[in-house]
Amino acid sequence: MSCFGFLKTMMFIFNGIIFLGGVAILGIGIWVKVDGGSFLKILGALSPQLMQVVNVGYLCIAVGGFLILMGFLGCCGAVKESRCMLMLFFVIILIIFIAEIAGGVVVLAFSSLHKILIDYLGNLVVKSLREDYGTKPDITAVWNATMKELKCCGFSGYEDFKNSTFYQTYKQYPTVCCNEISPCRDSNITASVKGCYKAFESFIADNGKVVGGVALGICGLELAAMIVALVLFCQIGNK
Repeated sequence: MSCFGFLKTMMFIFNGIIFLGGVAILGIGIWVKVDGGSFLKILGALSPQLMQVVNVGYLCIAVGGFLILMGFLGCCGAVKESRCMLMLFFVIILIIFIAEIAGGVVVLAFSSLHKILIDYLGNLVVKSLREDYGTKPDITAVWNATMKELKCCGFSGYEDFKNSTFYQTYKQYPTVCCNEISPCRDSNITASVKGCYKAFESFIADNGKVVGGVALGICGLELAAMIVALVLFCQIGNK
């Protein structure tokens, strides 16, 4: 097999896996939204801890659709030797790659800007938390899963829930803020339960090598995909 044929095969296999993964995620998202009841029963029987994903159907649909698009462009671009598809695939991956690098540079080099961004993000998150938690199933499910996994409460702390729609309705905080003690009120708040932003920072600090390795692996795959797409693009043009 020639080098060109090998690259075409690898491009097809790699993007074929991405395409099938996208189809699976899209299918789950549609299933959740169309027939959430049966999905909930099956998921609950398999793993009760994953019950919260029933409320993130739209996210699954968006991610699945994007993966299908990328897989389609990569597979068809390689098989049909379409320079247009390959270049579009390359450009999309390049944009994502540049955005990741730019984000990393901002976080590492501009600590003051980073603080401003975090403060701005925190205001948006707290506003959404106070208005939407307990009323919008998707947002509530994401917050519940996050708080249970990181053992945290709110963005900065349990105070974020004060004057919230949830607190005004139930006259208590989410039970995770009190280590599952119900009703969860100020007298039962556990001091060890920190805000989710601090908990996330601690998680990153404790698992920095793993997170860094995963990030480098993703960047490496993106770089390899761009190189292969560009080589195929040039080889097809020289035929």
